[in-house]
Parts: sequence; C-alpha cells; structure tokens
Amino acid sequence: FVRQLLCSGTVTNYRARCVVNFTSGKCPEVKQAISRFRLLIEIELPSSAVELLLVTVPSVCEHLSGQEMANAVPAQLEPWCNLSDQVVLVTGASLGLGRDFCLDLAKAGCRIVAAARRIDRLQSLCSEINQLPFPAPQSSSSSSGKPGSGLRAVAVELDVSAGGAAIDQAVQKAWEAFGRIDALVNNAGVRGSVKTPLELSEEEWNHVIKTNLTGTWLVSKSVGIRMRDAKVGGSIINISSIAGLHRGQLPGGVGYVSSKTGVNAMTKVMALELGVYKIRVNSISPGLFKSEITKGLMQKDWLTRVAEKTVPLQTYGTADPALTSLIRYLIHDSSQYVTGNIFIVDAGVTLPGVPIFSSL
Repeated sequence: FVRQLLCSGTVTNYRARCVVNFTSGKCPEVKQAISRFRLLIEIELPSSAVELLLVTVPSVCEHLSGQEMANAVPAQLEPWCNLSDQVVLVTGASLGLGRDFCLDLAKAGCRIVAAARRIDRLQSLCSEINQLPFPAPQSSSSSSGKPGSGLRAVAVELDVSAGGAAIDQAVQKAWEAFGRIDALVNNAGVRGSVKTPLELSEEEWNHVIKTNLTGTWLVSKSVGIRMRDAKVGGSIINISSIAGLHRGQLPGGVGYVSSKTGVNAMTKVMALELGVYKIRVNSISPGLFKSEITKGLMQKDWLTRVAEKTVPLQTYGTADPALTSLIRYLIHDSSQYVTGNIFIVDAGVTLPGVPIFSSL
C-alpha cells in the first residue's frame, strides 16, 4: 500500500500522517498482528494519494466492530495500562500500599520482585500473583524465577535498615530473579514514635531516619549501579509523604517529617546526577489513603467529617487508582522526559488556605 502511494504520481506539498492502532480484528491480517500494533506512516504524498489514503483507512477500520474500537480508546489514552514484561522491584511489599502496588503492576503485565522483611507474607502475595491469568511465557515453562520462567512474581527478603552490604546482597538476588530491574518502587518505611523533639530518643530517631531515608538511598544506589552498568536505564520511584512538604510539617513527627523531607531532596539530586544514565528519579507524596494500615482510622466517623469540612475533594482516596495509575505512568515510556518531580497526591489537603489536620 505504501509503495502504491509513493508511485502514484508526482510528489506535491501534501503531507499525510496516518496512525492506525489494532488491538484485535475480524480480518485475517489483523488477527495475525500482535495484540497492539502501531503503524506510523509519514511521507510526502501526491494529492491523488492523499485522497486514496482518506478512502482506504476508513475501509480498514470497518473490519473492527464498534466495541473493539471503543476498547482501543483507553489503551491510547492510558498506554501505561500495559507494562508487559517490565521488571519492577517493590520494597515494603508485604502489606499496605506496597502490596497494592505489586498486585496492580502484576495485572498490568509486570514481573514483580516483592521485597520486605516478612518473607511469609511475601510468599503469600507472590502465590496470589502467580495464579493470576497471565499468558504463559513462550520460552520456558519452568518455575525457577529465572529469565524465561513461568513465574510472574518472586519474593526477596530485604530489611532496608540492615545496612549497605545486606541490602546490596538482596538487590543482587532481586536482579538475578529476572535478569534485570526496569523500575524500583521505594515503598518501605515506618512512621516512628509520635513525640516532641525533646522527648524523642536518639534510638527512635535513628530507626526512622535509617529506614525511611538511608534505606531508600542504599536500595536506590544498589539498583542504580546495576542499571548504569547494564546500560538499560530505568525508573526509580520514591514513596515519600505530604509530611515532607512545607504544609505537612506538623507537631509530633520530627523524625518522620525529617526523613520524608530528606527523601524529596534526595530525589531531586539523584535525578540531576543519574539522568546521564537514562535513569529517571521521581517522588510521590501521598496524603491519607485507605489501606490495610489505616483501616481502623478510616472507619472513624469524625475523620469523615474532617474530610467533608477541610479537604477540597471532600474525601480520602484509595491507593487504586490514585497512586497505582501514577506509578504505572512513571514506569512507562510515556514519562521518559519526567524526572526530579515531587508528585503530590492528597486530594488538595496541603493547598494554602486549607485548615491543617494531622493524621499522626
């Protein structure tokens, strides 16, 4: 068809740009195509060829039913819904937001390395993911977790407060699980004690800083070194908090606030320095979300009244889709020019003019 267009007459100043997306179809040519096939033609065309193009493309689309065309729209609007075979390491994956992230990314086609201290919970999570109806890999039917195996998720024991050597060893195991890591989600963290700066002990301070800030840096460093050496690039996503923002710095959380403020600053510096290796670094600062950890708090009637009176969107969100869709976007190539950003996802709680409320 393209050859016919090129040879159909004298080239003029007309330019045609044709983008055709096939997700499925009734004609044999479309059935033989891959699940999503994108054809882009951008050539100088004679006027007669332009007319032919305008007639031919609609005739091709007639092979697709209305429902098939409708199904193709979300895939174009949110291409990050499909992250087939992206390998993602998620820390703090045993419960709460980390577990939600793993399940959502797995359903989007990712291979998951779930990391946390509670190996029993990780194994339960991985078992759930591996039972999801994914297409079986063509190269192998083994279940070793190595590249080409049938596993979609593997568990790696990781304590982000354990120190550099232990973290690097765990990251090496995570890298070997599928032969690479395309994205890292630094989700592991602790809230720590709710005390004034004069009451907080040095041990309590060190625990929060070592877990939330030092641990995030060490995991990022270990993964980043391997991404750099493999020349594959990648995406590092740090889960921070609105506590790391100016209007989120509230009484009772000196250790937590300091750690999350540090994560946001570290995100920007790492983005500056790792960009040369095609490694993007971004941070997400969530507000209060409905999760396993906050389940008890969310059931309080007074919290609902607080939301209705003080939160611009008048509600507290759920991790899916508020956070999960953003994480998928930051993994997908659509965000290839996005780095060094702090994404605030809080229903507007930290906007100037909103009464300050602390969930600590």
